[in-house]
Amino acid sequence: MANSSLDKARKIINEVDREMAELFVKRMRAAETVAEYKKERGLAILDEAREAEVVKRNSALIEDETLREYYVNFLRNNMAVSRAYQSRLMEGMRVAYSGTEGAFAHIAATKLYPTAEKISFGDFSGAYRAVEQGECDVAVLPVENSYNGEVGQVTDLMFSGSLYVGGMFDLPVTQDLLAKPGTKIEDIKEVVSHPQAFGQCAEYIKRQGFARHEFANTALAARWVAENPDRSVAAIGSREAAEIFGLTVLDHDINENKSNSTRFAIFSRVANKRIAKDGGVHSILLFTVRNEAGALAQAVDVIGRHGFNMRTLRSRPMKELLWQYYFYVEVEGNIQSEAGSSLMESLGEFCDRLKFAGTYIKL
Repeated sequence: MANSSLDKARKIINEVDREMAELFVKRMRAAETVAEYKKERGLAILDEAREAEVVKRNSALIEDETLREYYVNFLRNNMAVSRAYQSRLMEGMRVAYSGTEGAFAHIAATKLYPTAEKISFGDFSGAYRAVEQGECDVAVLPVENSYNGEVGQVTDLMFSGSLYVGGMFDLPVTQDLLAKPGTKIEDIKEVVSHPQAFGQCAEYIKRQGFARHEFANTALAARWVAENPDRSVAAIGSREAAEIFGLTVLDHDINENKSNSTRFAIFSRVANKRIAKDGGVHSILLFTVRNEAGALAQAVDVIGRHGFNMRTLRSRPMKELLWQYYFYVEVEGNIQSEAGSSLMESLGEFCDRLKFAGTYIKL
């Protein structure tokens, strides 16, 4: 009798396994489509909000509470396998960033696209244009630092360029003082780094009495220190840069704001049209208003009347017109919707130039 029950149970398991094998193939074929969509739009492989939604929805289908715990693990393992397969399919991606290996942009690009080829460019514009021209699939560029504010050059590229923002990623930034091995902190007379890093560490630099010399990015500064025989010069940069270029961390976490982070935007040639039902979607608009009294106030009022909560409003000078400005706006919600289309139409009444720069999710 016992053997009969065991055989029956094993038969059921074998039948289920065969069905699951067919469903597994079906699921992975769908993952191929997802990978193609993400690659075309430069989206990251991991979408934590989507995975949390899947776990919450599907685990509710299991009534047995004990089995539900195991089913949650089952779902998460399935999604991990799917991510691994998507990563393999997307290995051919070319990711542009500004700087060199060890720069914070390189660190962000590696976290977002661990298996993709990372292509270094000397400045933000070079990385951006590489995606526009098809040389790279996506660019990962900084748009704002929590302590030192926006990266205006990248905002200007959003306004003048043709790419879309499809994701935003917050990278915690810890600035360290890097020097050649054997150097003591009292030997340092000058520091080299990017202006943003100087801004984040201004009080520390002032207390130490260091002279400053600007570099295009923190990793280039670290490499210069590694190659320079002068031990009185240190770099401000990441621990990763120190490891790459064989430097020593003389002082750790020297930025004033200990919750310091930088937002990196993912730029691609195609707009992300994904709509999250559980929220978490934001859109970017850039516009100029007509030279009339109250035009900006009217534009802002239009955004609110169409049901979009404005999270950010910044102005930037226009390079081609003296004392003229354009505005950068982030709103909660998807502009690529019926309400968004209505908003864009209404905004057009008050704006000389109006540009949709992308719908993104926070990664």
